[in-house]
Amino acid sequence: MKFVRGIAFGAVGLFLVVTLLSLLIPSKIMTSKSVLINAPKDSILRLISDLKEWEKWHPVFNQAGLAFEVSSPSKGKNARISWKSDKKVNRIMITSETADDVRFNVDRKGERTVENSIVIVPMEGTTEFLVEWRALNTSKWYPWEKFAGIFVSQITGPGYEAALQGLKNYTEQHSP
Repeated sequence: MKFVRGIAFGAVGLFLVVTLLSLLIPSKIMTSKSVLINAPKDSILRLISDLKEWEKWHPVFNQAGLAFEVSSPSKGKNARISWKSDKKVNRIMITSETADDVRFNVDRKGERTVENSIVIVPMEGTTEFLVEWRALNTSKWYPWEKFAGIFVSQITGPGYEAALQGLKNYTEQHSP
């Protein structure tokens, strides 16, 4: 009986320590990736602000067999695109647009909304622009979600980098 009580006490103690440590981990994790693009700003902005244009540069929209549904209009606040993968519906919805950035949410059924923005920053003294993709993931207080949040950038970062590289390649090849 003492052995079982000792194991139970140890398990509860370990859970409390892990929970307390997880409280030190932030619940909001920002992932940021960027690329330099040598093209006119309006060309870059046109490609990121119109969801119909994403198929030209974003790797997800070049996958064979995926059917996409784009709202009309496909540009501006509340423009949406949705598709089904892994038996789940995915949706991107533009929440705001300025002359320097496009903000949008990415939703997947059963998962948390990820707030995204693609920001265009001019590089001083050059014709290049720094295009930065920022994604904000929010987790609950649960210890397993907080510890999983540590790896969010390593998991999602390569996808953002691939998309930005596709944007760079397409924009530089098709701009005057």
